[in-house]
Amino acid sequence: MTERLWWHRSRLLTEGAATGAQPAIRIFGRWARGPLLSLMRLWRRNIQLRVVASTLLLSMAVVLVLGIVVIGQVRNGLLEAKRQTAQSQAAGGFEVARERAIADATESATGQPMDARSWETQIVEQLASGGQGVYAVLAMASNLSSGQFAGEPGAAPRAPRGPEDVRPKETISQDLREAVDADLATHRQYGTIVRTDGSTEEALIIGRRLTDNQGNWYQLYYLFPFTQEEKSLSLVTGTIATAGIFVVVLLGAIAWLVVRQVVTPVRLAARIAERLAAGRLQERMKVSGEDDIARLGESFNKMARSLQVQIQQLEELSRMQRRFVSDVSHELRTPLTTVRMAADVIHESRGEFDPATARSAELLLSQLDRFESLLADLLEISRFDAGAAVLEAELTDLRDVVHRVVEGAEPLAERKGSRLRVRGDARPVAAEVDARRIERVLRNLVVNAIEHGEGRDVVVRLAASRDGGAVAVAVRDYGIGLKPGEAERVFNRFWRADPARARTTGGTGLGLSIAVEDAHLHGGRLEAWGEPGGGAQFRLTLPRSVGEPLRGSPIPLEPHDSLRRRQAAAGAVIPAQQRAVSVAHEGPGEGGHEA
Repeated sequence: MTERLWWHRSRLLTEGAATGAQPAIRIFGRWARGPLLSLMRLWRRNIQLRVVASTLLLSMAVVLVLGIVVIGQVRNGLLEAKRQTAQSQAAGGFEVARERAIADATESATGQPMDARSWETQIVEQLASGGQGVYAVLAMASNLSSGQFAGEPGAAPRAPRGPEDVRPKETISQDLREAVDADLATHRQYGTIVRTDGSTEEALIIGRRLTDNQGNWYQLYYLFPFTQEEKSLSLVTGTIATAGIFVVVLLGAIAWLVVRQVVTPVRLAARIAERLAAGRLQERMKVSGEDDIARLGESFNKMARSLQVQIQQLEELSRMQRRFVSDVSHELRTPLTTVRMAADVIHESRGEFDPATARSAELLLSQLDRFESLLADLLEISRFDAGAAVLEAELTDLRDVVHRVVEGAEPLAERKGSRLRVRGDARPVAAEVDARRIERVLRNLVVNAIEHGEGRDVVVRLAASRDGGAVAVAVRDYGIGLKPGEAERVFNRFWRADPARARTTGGTGLGLSIAVEDAHLHGGRLEAWGEPGGGAQFRLTLPRSVGEPLRGSPIPLEPHDSLRRRQAAAGAVIPAQQRAVSVAHEGPGEGGHEA
């Protein structure tokens, strides 16, 4: 029971710690996200930073590899030199110990022999004081005595002789001692000197089995520490590290200078290109020298001059075309007025004509109406092209405009068998607009919806955003709809959804183009959505006040009752060619999102 309570308590503490850590992690993530995004953006946009950073990383990798190789070679060289010097010095010491043992043995034959322990102490002190690079000399008892193994009759084991600050039994490994006892050859091993204070030091240990003045076997070891070699290796490592850092920094500075020479003209060309795109066609690059960058600058300037000439020619041609359209439209008004008067007289007298002539009089009058409408649209388009369109905005309730448009379109809707329905007119939808232009836009949208609605209902919806920044009017029909890609071309001048359709029906082909220009003149958007067999919806979104930026629309572009959503609710799969197309025709610098 106690263990279960303890387990539950531990689990609660763990979960509480995790729950408490989550807000801290989220706060840190939000805090670090901004700098990381800024760094990533700088990395993507700055080629000079990428080149310099890549050069530094590659240089560091090269210096690191070269440093490892050089340090390894130096280390091996130091170890080899140490080994040769130590072997030579140890061989001399072993020979001195052997000769002195023979000499002392000869002298002791005629007199009192020296004690073996004292003799080993003297030989250790003599050898340790006579060599350079020797930390200590140790004399240890051998497991052999007088040619016999330990355990057989022989001399008793003696304590090691050597410096007091060295622990002989921990310094000399058992493997080395057994190898020394195995034969009379010299043996070496890389080991560690263990001192009495607990400190250690890497060393080369060389040992050999010898006889003392009394003919007993003992082991003599030389300890050569790597103190000097480690200092030399540390010096080499520090020198290489310092040189490597200097080389990396120098290579980074060189890369920065070299890349700067290439990137600066490119950045200058980018700035000049942006100015050219902004309409400052007289901008040119400064060219100096005769290298590739200079040739690039000359080519860029030639391109800019050619573009300036061509754009000026196109602008002049466009001005001539606009003036031609405007002049022709104005010049046509006088003869058109005369023809209109004559056509009215003929049309009033059509009862006196035969049926064929009477029908011709009716057709003449209808085509004159269409011609007058086309002429008016051409004049309006020419005003937009010339930038002469003027906005006369005042605070207007769009419900009044919608009701006027609906009342005017009722006769056409009755002839087509359609019913006009208005939604969202329970509350005021007010905005600063040019009522005449907005009424023209909505009339065009409603008439088009009736013409293409195939006798079904046409819904006009009004709405205002909650923040009061925008208002919208959407016209929805349930007719033939739009095919994929047609929403992109529906606002083009003289574009027809059905090329085989006779131009005698359905307007001049300029209505939606004028509507888009009217929307842009208000700082708004006119957008289209449609799907084959599911009808279409055109949405006009306007800012509440003139000059206010447009951020969104209170009406979604795709209606909730679209064919795609009905089929999705029924579990049907929508063919790829019936997917909705939504294209926003926005004014310059405008954007937004769907509400």
